[in-house]
Amino acid sequence: WKHTRHRLKHRKRPVGGKRVNIKNKVSIELRPPIVDAKERCGDWEIDTIIGKDGKGAILTLTERLTGFLIMEKLPLGKHALPMAKVVVKRLMAYKNNVHTITSDNGSEFAEHEYMAKKLNAKFFFAHPYSSRERGLNEYTNGLIRQYIPKGANFNLYSEEDITLIQNKINKRP
Repeated sequence: WKHTRHRLKHRKRPVGGKRVNIKNKVSIELRPPIVDAKERCGDWEIDTIIGKDGKGAILTLTERLTGFLIMEKLPLGKHALPMAKVVVKRLMAYKNNVHTITSDNGSEFAEHEYMAKKLNAKFFFAHPYSSRERGLNEYTNGLIRQYIPKGANFNLYSEEDITLIQNKINKRP
């Protein structure tokens, strides 16, 4: 074994998991200017907060004009189709007030066409590593982290806890 070329060295696997190529993405650059102006209700930003060791997730939907927050615990983690169904379920009550949805490039948003079709909305993706393009949502996630610290086990939080946190943030002055 000492005379083999590789001397039986073990190669490390790449870090970061499998990359998912999201099909038919529409860039944030094609988003209507009225969305940036924050002049109408119905333009949403979407994101997920990941729990300890990547287990469990919380979906956050933030309306850009009002800052209204919707939170939902994702029991199946950040798998695309179950998450898309949760988004549709939660936003269906506001269907007439859903014009656009803007997200990051996470694999959990691979079913963006399903969400856009069901909600009759347009779905846009921010540039990679440009969280500032979805600033309100990132700010809101920071507020949530005051209640659920980074590295917390999401299994310790019930649906009622999540709703309570959502209501506290929505009722801020």
